[in-house]
Amino acid sequence: MALYITCKTLPFCPSPPATSPLKSRVSTIRCSVSLSSEDVALGFGERPWKTADARLVLEDGSIWRAKSFGASGTQVGEVVFNTSMTGYQEILTDPSYAGQFVLMTNPHIGNTGINPEDEESNQCFLGGLVIRSLSLCTSNWRCTKPLADYLAERNIMGIYDVDTRAITRRLRQDGSLIGVLSTEDSKTDDELLEMSRRWKIVGVDLISGVSCEAPYEWSEKTNSEWEFNKDVISGEKFHVVAYDFGTKHNILRRLASCGCRITVVPSKWPASETLKMQPDGVLFSNGPGDPAAVPYAVETVKEIIGKVPVFGICMGHQLIGQALGGKTFKMKFGHHGGNHPVGNLRNGCVEISAQNHNYAVDPASLPPGVEVTHVNLNDNSCAGLACPERKLMSLQYHPESSPGPHDSDPAFREFIQLMKDAKQNA
Repeated sequence: MALYITCKTLPFCPSPPATSPLKSRVSTIRCSVSLSSEDVALGFGERPWKTADARLVLEDGSIWRAKSFGASGTQVGEVVFNTSMTGYQEILTDPSYAGQFVLMTNPHIGNTGINPEDEESNQCFLGGLVIRSLSLCTSNWRCTKPLADYLAERNIMGIYDVDTRAITRRLRQDGSLIGVLSTEDSKTDDELLEMSRRWKIVGVDLISGVSCEAPYEWSEKTNSEWEFNKDVISGEKFHVVAYDFGTKHNILRRLASCGCRITVVPSKWPASETLKMQPDGVLFSNGPGDPAAVPYAVETVKEIIGKVPVFGICMGHQLIGQALGGKTFKMKFGHHGGNHPVGNLRNGCVEISAQNHNYAVDPASLPPGVEVTHVNLNDNSCAGLACPERKLMSLQYHPESSPGPHDSDPAFREFIQLMKDAKQNA
């Protein structure tokens, strides 16, 4: 059947002449509606919207009904909230989110679609995406496909039309919670709850599942269109060995833009093989999970620090803390987002940073001679370390900050200077 709607509209005119009366425009819109005999009898039409077909069951017993997009099935993960306003594609492809469901506090997600240039790794490692409102259209000249299609291709589950604000308040109050995402009606709420309470993420080695399998050379620089710092370093090149604990592409691009030749090696690459390469410096990258669950990585860091300049980022920072004799601990709900204020204790400046971690270094456990250089101004947790005697520096957050902010990009130049000084003093 056809439904006709007649509308009367007035043309826009901010200040029409008094002698020229406004003329209204009448238009008729034809809508095709398919109705069953029962719907017609009841006076209802078909629902043109998706109904709830998914559940998020948290280990605290709460059940959240939602609508699914992307992949279907059942998945377990740790639920964390991310406060970034933009950059969901970079978040989806950040290996540091392995084993986690990312809940975006920004309510509107999907409006910029997906494009191949913004990926931080070759695949998605997170368990699922939880959002409030899924954009039905995209508005971005770089877009090649919508978010829902992208997640379906990558076999990643997503849910929307769920109260993300209420879940975020719960996570802030109770801490990160294990949850189960499911689109399967055959599984009861009690079965999903039992799955969430059996699954563990603490003490699990998540790095091995995201690291490269063999060494490779990286030479790609930051694209000139997105090079926000035109004062790139040229001239002398430094060879950097980058341990891939789950590294992001833009960390490597920033180092390459600073004039580094980069060899990326797997997480279990022996320290002795690295030292045989005689690198000018070593990068210990970001990565997922519990640093205490990867003692082999800690031993590698121990064997390298003091011999060549090192730079640790996120997981690399935590591994350096442990290698120096310090301890790490699991935070209540971690830091995830692109708007965390960090105090640089050396110059007194405040940097707005991008962060993604659930663990932190306990500064009270560090030995003498190790300097805390940065603190998170939200909770005063340790956000940076330095030890000039051992030629090391580390940051708990992401100085490459893709898609932003870029306040901490000078850290890469500090690492270059560290290698330059070590070379001159050799």
